[in-house]
Amino acid sequence: MEGSEAWKPGRDSSAARACGTLPLLHQPCRGSVDPVANPSPKPRRGIYLLPNLFTTGALFAGFYAVLAAFAGNYAGAAIAVFVAGILDSLDGRIARLTNTQSEFGVQYDSLSDMCSFGIAPAVVMYTWSLSTLKVYGPLWGKVGFSAAFIYTACAALRLARFNTQVGVVDKRYFQGLASPAAAGLLMSFLWAATEYGIDGVMAQFVAPFLTVLAGGLMVSRVRYWSFKAGPKSDKVPFAIIPLAVLVLVALYVDTAPVLFLIAALYVISGPVMTLWGMREVRGRREERGDETKPGAEPPPP
Repeated sequence: MEGSEAWKPGRDSSAARACGTLPLLHQPCRGSVDPVANPSPKPRRGIYLLPNLFTTGALFAGFYAVLAAFAGNYAGAAIAVFVAGILDSLDGRIARLTNTQSEFGVQYDSLSDMCSFGIAPAVVMYTWSLSTLKVYGPLWGKVGFSAAFIYTACAALRLARFNTQVGVVDKRYFQGLASPAAAGLLMSFLWAATEYGIDGVMAQFVAPFLTVLAGGLMVSRVRYWSFKAGPKSDKVPFAIIPLAVLVLVALYVDTAPVLFLIAALYVISGPVMTLWGMREVRGRREERGDETKPGAEPPPP
């Protein structure tokens, strides 16, 4: 019959033989899956490249910052590090949105962060200001070199600790200052200084302190808000919208000083939040201690 050919012994399917039935129509057995009728959707290969392309862009921006610093273009180097920070903040979100997370992407992102936020800021700060300390003698020259290396080493330790604590710590907070934020503090300071005519020689005693401070905060246990509150992290109070508009206008009017102010406030927020949390924990411990004292009134039900 046309369109419904009867079963022939030599044309039975393996699924039918496995079930012990020989249907008249050539149909798959109950419980089996026809790979032709229901092909499994295969994700496009190109989508896996998308987050890694953003990571590569961040790596390129960090590499460019080093070359710009060697050429004396310090403001351009600082801007390149900020571009790397923007690209770095996008690659992870794109990977989650497209469901293309992979261990390769995690490791590649970590190596890119080390270049863009560990090595590049240290080289830029050293060529701009820290290297000028050697005019005061070999000892001061070593101080500038050591400050740059301390920052780089702390960035490496920070990234290694972060990779080992993924899935263990509270995602709402960073343990220690994140390397992009530390790089943003240094680069915004440099960018603002150059805009106001302050060269590296004039800032040569502030730069070592700021560089070592940023490195120390990266390996500290100070908690910083990560802006990853969970599924509802995209919902914010209405008052945040006018505040964001004001920040954008301020960035448009004078970008570098506003960026430095934002970075400084974020850096200060970590110790303040940590001390506040310690105070609350101490208060709860004292309350529990008072409740356990003899003769103390029992807590209300």
